[in-house]
Amino acid sequence: MDHPSFSDQAADALFTEVPFADERNRYLHHCATLGARPEVLRVKRNELLWIARHLGPEAAAGVGMAELLPIAQARQNVHGAATAARRVVDIGRPWLKFLGWWREPTVILSYQAQLDRYVGWMRDERGLTPSTVEQWGRIAGRFLLWCEQSSHRLKDLKAEDIDNYIATQGAGRWGRVSIAYIVSALRGFLRYAAKEAWCSDRLVSSISRPRLYRQESLPYAPDWSDVQKMLADVDTDRPRDIRDRAILMLLAVYGMRRGEVAALRLDQIDWAGRTLRLFRLKRRQAQIYPLVPSVAEALARYVDRVRPPSSCREVFLRMQAPRHPLGASSIYSVANRRFVALNFMDRLLRAVERRDRKKLTDVQAVSGCANDDDIRLQRSVLAQCLILYSRVQ
Repeated sequence: MDHPSFSDQAADALFTEVPFADERNRYLHHCATLGARPEVLRVKRNELLWIARHLGPEAAAGVGMAELLPIAQARQNVHGAATAARRVVDIGRPWLKFLGWWREPTVILSYQAQLDRYVGWMRDERGLTPSTVEQWGRIAGRFLLWCEQSSHRLKDLKAEDIDNYIATQGAGRWGRVSIAYIVSALRGFLRYAAKEAWCSDRLVSSISRPRLYRQESLPYAPDWSDVQKMLADVDTDRPRDIRDRAILMLLAVYGMRRGEVAALRLDQIDWAGRTLRLFRLKRRQAQIYPLVPSVAEALARYVDRVRPPSSCREVFLRMQAPRHPLGASSIYSVANRRFVALNFMDRLLRAVERRDRKKLTDVQAVSGCANDDDIRLQRSVLAQCLILYSRVQ
């Protein structure tokens, strides 16, 4: 291949003799454009040589883990290193996915047709956002898989079966807020299932959500002085800080959600017209905002000086190869890392504890009682509020 990091003529000759040379060459060029370093490309090339030698001529029809694992094990037997097999899988699977040859393992549910119809109904008739369709479809799919594995039929389901599902699947993992969300998603599915005569129409009304108290889950916002300290902390010439400052400005000034920041594209920024076009997920439509000078400066500084060349149209990319767009969880990490650095969470928790301790004292003074359960409840609510706030929603 004609990459400057490969100058070994013997190796280059071998590269073209082994099958699938063009496919390997295209993938390595793709990795190079995403910012992979020469030494990383060299490792990938060596592993792809091994994989290509052991793939059959019918590989284009599909390769799954059943075919890739023996190749990986053979590599480990020859190489002797415990990590050799893992490296073959980690390099071979992305290559095969790039070519469209990878065959994902599929779990075929006996209720797959019903699940597909439900997902299509949410998407096409109700017009729910893609994230909601994906989340509710996943919750319904897991429930149907449980029904299949536990030999429960939809038409015979009872309220006790739903309770049993939540008790067995959520034990030690789901809090009340999570259970409430999952129950809402299941009720939506069961309501649709009842309309299609798949289950009893009385099932939905027999399922109740756990009680959530008013404003219990309301996140506590930081003071503007704390936001200013956080922005000042990233006002440096370090590339990562330049990127993070642009992200934090969008969160602080426009109140964008983390998913909206992650999905922001270059063509949504009108530099000449000084406007910013945002697609608000909850409103399901684009909104045009004036591009605030401070935000415009932060974005321009990132795009002009830090953002790597890429075919991706999303604004914010990873700092290291592969140069993929940042996901919503990465946007959370950017903000959370800065909060932790300024000890904001500790100060927030202490302030809320002081406020609620005073409220609890007042209540106890009026009622003439004080018990440890009240204090434990207050601490539990505080912890949940803190967790919710850290999600940057």
